[in-house]
Amino acid sequence: MTDLLTPVLSADWDGDRPWTLERYESIGGYQGMRKAFGMLPADVMSLVKESGLRGRGGAGFPTGLKWSLVPQDNPNPKYLVVNADESEPGTCKDMPLMMASPHTLVEGVIISAYAIGANTAFIYCRGEVLHVIRRLQQAVDEVRAAGYVGTDILGSGYDLNIIVHAGAGAYICGEETALLDSLEGRRGQPRLRPPFPAVAGLYASPTVINNVESIASVPSILNNGIAWFQAMGTEKSKGMTLFSLSGHVARPGQFEAPLGVTLRQLLDLSGGVRNGHQLKFFTPGGSSTPILTAEHLDVPLDYEGMAAAGTMLGTKALQVFDETTSVVRTTLRWTEFYKHESCGKCTPCREGFWWLVQLLMRFEAGTAEPGDVDKMLDICENIGGRSFCALADGGVAAIVSAVKYFRDEFEQGYTTPAWELFPYGRSALFATEGDLR
Repeated sequence: MTDLLTPVLSADWDGDRPWTLERYESIGGYQGMRKAFGMLPADVMSLVKESGLRGRGGAGFPTGLKWSLVPQDNPNPKYLVVNADESEPGTCKDMPLMMASPHTLVEGVIISAYAIGANTAFIYCRGEVLHVIRRLQQAVDEVRAAGYVGTDILGSGYDLNIIVHAGAGAYICGEETALLDSLEGRRGQPRLRPPFPAVAGLYASPTVINNVESIASVPSILNNGIAWFQAMGTEKSKGMTLFSLSGHVARPGQFEAPLGVTLRQLLDLSGGVRNGHQLKFFTPGGSSTPILTAEHLDVPLDYEGMAAAGTMLGTKALQVFDETTSVVRTTLRWTEFYKHESCGKCTPCREGFWWLVQLLMRFEAGTAEPGDVDKMLDICENIGGRSFCALADGGVAAIVSAVKYFRDEFEQGYTTPAWELFPYGRSALFATEGDLR
C-alpha cells in the first residue's frame, strides 16, 4: 500500500533542517527557478497550463488557465498573491508545508510571478500562526541575501519583491476578494464580481491569487516535466496532492498521494478507523463540503469523483467520524463557526446562520418540534447561492448533506437530546475508560 504515496511536496519534511536554504538547495531546490529564467514567461505559463495542474485550494480551477486570464497589455502593475489564510475546520495542509519546507513555496512564487509578469508578490498568511510567518520571513530573507529575490535576479533582468503579510485572523479573508480588501488595509469583505481579480484585483490592477499548495507544486513541474506530472492522478485530475486525515483515525496526519486515491486506501495507510469502531461519515474537503458516508469509501478522491457523489474535493481535509459521533452536534459546531466568521455583508448569511444555530441547538437539546427539519432546509435554501461569496454555500452544504444521510437523527431531536443518543465522552479522542462503556 505504501506504493500509493508519492512524496514530492513532503519528500524532505523529515530531513535535516529542511526549512533552510542550504538544505533545500542540496536536494535540488531552485533548479526549477533557473530553468524558468531560461524560458520566456509565456512558455512557463504554457508549461503549467499543459501540465493540468488545478488549484489545490478548493475550487480546482486550472492554474495555468487562471494565469493566462491576466491581460498582458494592461499598463498597471501585475501582482501575485498567495492565499495562505488556511483556517477552515479540518484543513491543515498548507501550514505544515510552509513550516517544514517554506522554500518550496518561495521558489514557486518566484517562478509564478515571472510567468505572469508580476514584480511584486504577497504571501498572505493567517496572523495567529506566528511561527509559520516567522519561518516564511526567514526563507524570504535567505533568498534575498542569495540574490534570488530583488533586482536583476541571476542576471535575468527580472526584478521581484516578495512580501509576507500577516492577516488579522478572519476566515472570510480566505475568500480571494476579501483577502484583497484586507491587503489594501480595509475590512475584509467579499467584492461583487465582475470585475474579476485577473483584470482589477489588488489596487485595481491585474492580480493572480493562488493557494499555497498550487504555487508550491510549480517547481516540481519545471524540474520533472509535464509527462512526469501527468503520470500521477486521473484523466482530468492530474498530479499529486496532500490529503489531511484527522478525527477517529488510528494514525492521523498528512498523506501525499495521487489524485484519485480512495478513502479506503488512505485509511489502510493510516491504520484505519480507531480500534473497535466503524466509519459513520466523513468530510472529503473540510467542513464546507457536503459530507459522505461509508458507502463512499471507494469513490475516487478527485474533482470529478467528488462531484459525481454530490460533494467537492475542497482542500482534501478528510475529517473521519465513527459511529459514536452525533451528526446533529457536529453540524451545530460547524454552523456556529460559520455564524461567527460571517463578515455580515450579506443579509442571508448574516441572519440565516444565526437562525440555523438556534434551530440546531434545539435539535441537540431534544426540544425541536415536528417540521423543524423542513424549516431548517428552507432556511438553507434561502442562504445558499444568495450571497457575495461561497462562505454561505459551504456553510449550508454540511447541513443539507447531514439531513440527506441522517434525517432520522435530526427527527429524534423532537424528543431526545443528542447527548443521550450519543454520549459525547464516547466520541472524544482522549476518552476515559468510563466514557467508553
